[in-house]
Amino acid sequence: MPLTRADIEQRIQNVGGSNKLDASGQNLQEIDLSVIDLSGANFSGANLSGADLSMVILFMADLSEANLTEAHLSGADLSKARLNNADLSDAELSEAHLSGADLSKAHFINADLSEADLSGAHMSGAHMSRAHLSGAHFNGADLSGADLMNADLSEADLSGARLSETNLSGASLAGALISAESKEDLLHAIGVRWST
Repeated sequence: MPLTRADIEQRIQNVGGSNKLDASGQNLQEIDLSVIDLSGANFSGANLSGADLSMVILFMADLSEANLTEAHLSGADLSKARLNNADLSDAELSEAHLSGADLSKAHFINADLSEADLSGAHMSGAHMSRAHLSGAHFNGADLSGADLMNADLSEADLSGARLSETNLSGASLAGALISAESKEDLLHAIGVRWST
């Protein structure tokens, strides 16, 4: 049986704060944890598929290798959270705050990250094909080796983002903001070849 919100609230009370909560590997499928402060909690390897985490505060939380497929995280604060190798495929993350988060090798296939703040995020090797990233902020993010094939990056801010070995083939970049130092990496990422 999946844990309930009441179970999580009781555990937080028992351990004396969300930063001491260890829910790693737990079944939290379709749990409603919306609008709750879970700062610093450990959810590594947990099953949060279909969970409602909208407006939740998961600042510096550990969600590495967690299953967050189809989870609702719109407006959530995941600043500096660890989401490396997590599966967020088909998740709703519009207007989420992921600045400085570790998203390396995470799966965001077909996820909605429109208007999300991904500034300074570590996204190397992330799988983001068909992701909705319109209006997202990637200022200073590390997207090296990320797969953004067929992603929607229209109106996204990619200024200062690292794009080496990034796959942007088929991606929509209409109105995207790119800094001059990323131009050559961008052309390579969308498959443009040039002769010397």
